[in-house]
Amino acid sequence: MFQPDVFSPPALTVSELNRHVSILLENDELLQDIWVLGEISNLSRPKSGHIYFTLKDQDASLRCVIWRSAALRINLDIQNGMAIEAHGSVGVYERGGQYQLYVDALRPAGEGALYQEFLRLKAKLEAEGLFDEDRKRPMPAHPQKIGIVTSPTGAALQDMLNTLGSRYPLAEIILAPTSVQEMLRHQE
Repeated sequence: MFQPDVFSPPALTVSELNRHVSILLENDELLQDIWVLGEISNLSRPKSGHIYFTLKDQDASLRCVIWRSAALRINLDIQNGMAIEAHGSVGVYERGGQYQLYVDALRPAGEGALYQEFLRLKAKLEAEGLFDEDRKRPMPAHPQKIGIVTSPTGAALQDMLNTLGSRYPLAEIILAPTSVQEMLRHQE
């Protein structure tokens, strides 16, 4: 049976831990004046004027925020798939426990490699005729089976299952488990 050490330091609350990590990141000089190269995805421009996006490469992703005041100074029409270099500082969104890049400047780095790969695959599938109108079948009004291709451990699957469970519980769900990395390898 586990016996806690009477002299061990007290446990931190989640808030205390997130604040401590935030202070560590904010005091690292490298992380407060950094350029990061990646490709834009999940671009969002809410009415607040802030800009949210994910900066990614083949192996990782980083959440990014451009506050409204900085967004007004940026003269670059960013789009999903665009490769950029983003300047800013790394910090922690303490409430969500997520670290992110607070962007204050952007410069283009060309069209992203991931977007290029997407366009290459799309062109290949179009050449095979897989997008032809005569191949399309109408969506059934009440499908009996719904297939989902995603990671079996990801949040996306749980979101889909919860939504389908509440909106359309009669359908049989078929999971084709995979990861993004596996899907990219199979495309080559």
